[in-house]
This record gives sequence, structure tokens and C-alpha cells, in this order.
Amino acid sequence: TEAVGLYNIGQTCCLNSLLQVFLMNIHFTRILRRITVPPHAALKMKNVPYQMLLLLEQMQSRKQKAVFPTELASCLSAHRVKLFVQHDAAQLFLTLWNLVKRQMKNPDLVTKLSDLYTICVQEHLACQTCSSETKRNSNMLTLPLPVLDASSHILKTLEDCLRYFFHPEELTGHNMCFCEYCGKKTPFLQSMKLVHLPQTLTIHLKRFCFERSASIHKLSHCLPFPQDLDFNAVLTEQHCQAHDSGKAAWKYELFAVVAHSGTTNSGHYCAYIRSLTECKWYCFNDSTVCQVSWDDVKCTYGHSDLNWGQTAYLLIYMKKHPQ
Repeated sequence: TEAVGLYNIGQTCCLNSLLQVFLMNIHFTRILRRITVPPHAALKMKNVPYQMLLLLEQMQSRKQKAVFPTELASCLSAHRVKLFVQHDAAQLFLTLWNLVKRQMKNPDLVTKLSDLYTICVQEHLACQTCSSETKRNSNMLTLPLPVLDASSHILKTLEDCLRYFFHPEELTGHNMCFCEYCGKKTPFLQSMKLVHLPQTLTIHLKRFCFERSASIHKLSHCLPFPQDLDFNAVLTEQHCQAHDSGKAAWKYELFAVVAHSGTTNSGHYCAYIRSLTECKWYCFNDSTVCQVSWDDVKCTYGHSDLNWGQTAYLLIYMKKHPQ
């Protein structure tokens, strides 16, 4: 079946782009198709996974170039997701995912959904005076990668951003922490180690930052990202806390790019998605869907002189499976 667009019903370009990324992911739709159907009409209207399933079936059964996501939008509104306003794609992604997870009644499906998207990292905090160390595992749905270093220097590639994210940071001066063993504030070394990567990996490029004036500024500089990403080639042993058997599967292929054009106050989202069945790239721009090339996708790398140019904001990678 041909790819189908979604009509913009009032500043829903961000929602439309994220829905396309979810519904074009066959690993996600396999879970979605197994949900328990709510027993009453009132419950169906407020059930996000059910409304997403209805929208998926509507997109696959009709022959129009696009469909209206009206019922799903109304459902989201009932859960206090504001309509007719500009959204941040990273925040809306987390909101949608959590609503879907919370309303899935089958524990097995909840586990599968978590396994599909959840990243596990281990936070390390080591006192530089007595060498005492604390470790804590935590889960996240996106890797929030800075695109500038601590000195506001541009990180030139996605691989550079990953290395910087996992690079240890010294906490000195005003940033010192209280050490229970030393009984006072001491310098610490803070680091993050990668424990587990999911089937679908979502990377959030932190292109929106606060200036000294407290206004939000968009960083549009060029940041290349690869089609194929091997974490074993990017990160060293000190960046990882995982068994070799798990790390062997840390090879990914780009699946989708959610791109933003415009400024922080006035912008537009679209999604570039590689069909997992056809292995072709498509651009989903609300109701307009067209096949594109990898060169078209690379246009979302960014450019400092093109404020209205498309800039990648979310990168979604899919884990490779051994042939």
C-alpha cells in the first residue's frame, strides 16, 4: 500500500510527524494490533492506543492521499494535550508514548513496548578525595545529546555528540558535592555509562537552548549523521557497562528523521521515514507524501545561514539484525 498523509487540522504538523514515525514502525504496530479493545464507546473515545489503531486502519484501508486525525486529536485533548498550539517534538513524543503505555491493559504488551524503546544507562558519581563511588541505573526514552560542548564550541558530528554525552565531567568549585565519607563538599567525577540499547533508538538533538536573556535560541548549524551507526565504533570501554554479547547488537540503521524548519516562535515539522518493507525514503509533510532520496534527507543536517531550512531534531535508529 502507498504511504498516506495526515491532514493538518490546526498546527498539528508536530503531531502528524510523530504519528507517522510511530505507525510506520512495524515493531510498534505489531504491539498496537494486540491491544484490548475498550468495552464501551465512552472508553474508546478516551483510549489513545485504540484511537491510534483506528487511525492506522483508516490509513491502510482508504485510497485517499490523506486522512483526518480528528478523533485521535480529540482523544489527546481529553488527556490535557493542548491542540492548535506549537509543540516541541521531543516533549510530545514522550507524552504520546507515556499515554499509550499507561492505557495498555495487557502487562505483556507493556513490557514489549518498554523493551522496544527504553534505553538503560548507569550514572556514576565518584569522590576525587576518598575514591568512594555511587552507581545508579536509570531508564530514558531518548538520548538527549547536546550539540555544543561546555565551552559553547560546536560539536561537528553525531558521533562527537555521543562521545561528549558519555564523557566524564569534573564537578569542582560551586559544583562540588557533599561526600558522606569525607564529611564535607569535595570534587567529584560524574559520568554516564551505557548499559542497554533498544530495538528502536530515539536521539534528541538539543538544538533549542536558553540564552542569557532567558529567551530560547535555535542552533541550526550543520551536524551530519550517518545512515549506519555502530556504538562499538563510537564509544570506548569506559563509556559502556554491558556484556560483550549485548554490545554485539549495538549496530543501527537510520529509520526516521523528524525535522524542524523556522524559528522557535514560528516553525513547522515534517518527517523523513524509510519504509521498512520497501526500503525507500519518504517525506511526510502533513497531507503531502512523496518519495525522496538520501540526498534529500541529508538536507536536514542543518545550515547556520538558513534559519528557515529544515534541521533534524529527532533521529530514530532501528537495530540491525544479523542476516
